[in-house]
Amino acid sequence: MPVPGAPTPGAWSGARKGLEMTSMFSARPSAGRSVSRAPAAMAPATPGVAVAGGSCWRSVRDAAGRQFAADRTAPGRRGLQLCLGLIWLLDAALQYQPFMFGPSFVAQVVEPAETGNPHWVTGPVTWASQMMLHDTAAFNAVFASIQLLIAAGLFFRRTTKPALAASIVWALFVWCFGESLGGILTGSTPLAGVPGAVLLYALIAALLWPTVRAPSGRLTSPATASPAGAAAAKLAWLVLWGSFAGYLLLPANRAPDAISAPLSRANGQPGWVAAIMNGLSRAADHRGLAISIVLAIACAGVASASLARPLLRPALILAIALGLLFWITEGFGAVFTGHGTDPNSGLLLILLATCFWPRCSRERTGELSASESLKKTN
Repeated sequence: MPVPGAPTPGAWSGARKGLEMTSMFSARPSAGRSVSRAPAAMAPATPGVAVAGGSCWRSVRDAAGRQFAADRTAPGRRGLQLCLGLIWLLDAALQYQPFMFGPSFVAQVVEPAETGNPHWVTGPVTWASQMMLHDTAAFNAVFASIQLLIAAGLFFRRTTKPALAASIVWALFVWCFGESLGGILTGSTPLAGVPGAVLLYALIAALLWPTVRAPSGRLTSPATASPAGAAAAKLAWLVLWGSFAGYLLLPANRAPDAISAPLSRANGQPGWVAAIMNGLSRAADHRGLAISIVLAIACAGVASASLARPLLRPALILAIALGLLFWITEGFGAVFTGHGTDPNSGLLLILLATCFWPRCSRERTGELSASESLKKTN
């Protein structure tokens, strides 16, 4: 018996047909309207690429941060090691110049350094020159590659110590067999590059050797925090700049044209370098004696100021200024002429001065702040 108000079987059948027709028409695209599903399928891939790229960037950033992180025992030492690596990289680039692969490299760069030296100095240099002339290109390729490897080693913390050791050994080898001891026995002048740039490479590498020893005072420098100790570092500074004062007072270096002569050698230099050198040469013409005495006094002051802490920073600023002056008189090491093998000693003297710049030790500062906080709480 049908229940009043309930739908009849015919009504249920009509409802089902209506639902089927509605579903069929809703699934069918209407005229004039197209459905594009490609962007919806590609959308999920975009976040994955972004995540992968961000992860790669973070990995590279973290790796670079570990390589360039500051040294807690001697603030500034890691940055100076990287600067030394950049200079070695410049050396390698200069050594790869086409001029260095020919016999002119030996005839115009190595052999002239022998002039005025005793036989025990020139003997090894002559032997090395004859060996190089057998195959200059091969030997020069080896020299340039060694410098490139040293530079690369200094850019990574794990290989810093081997690279510093290689810097010392290679620099002393070149100083003996390629630079004839940098002119220290010929009465040369710091305006011409004495004691030789490579000797300064070795000195800086030794002063920047990593150490885990905590500094003894609140103010320290990478040089005085080296394994050799503060006394040895200050002695090396005193001997170096004191010898500069002595060389500048030699009779040949006090001649009227002793200052203007090296400044006038601007052949092959770009216009702006030649203009600077020629201008200084005219200003120093026939004033060699007075300028040499003033420079000698300045070098002596820089040397002795390492023993007096209050005068250290002004002396280092003066040392940087003198290094820049020496670098100009050296023609910036002839790096712009195509014949230069290194930036010469002026640039290295500037880097050496920054090695002695006093900085506040982070470990000592942390100890002092902790002790002060403990006192306040008590």
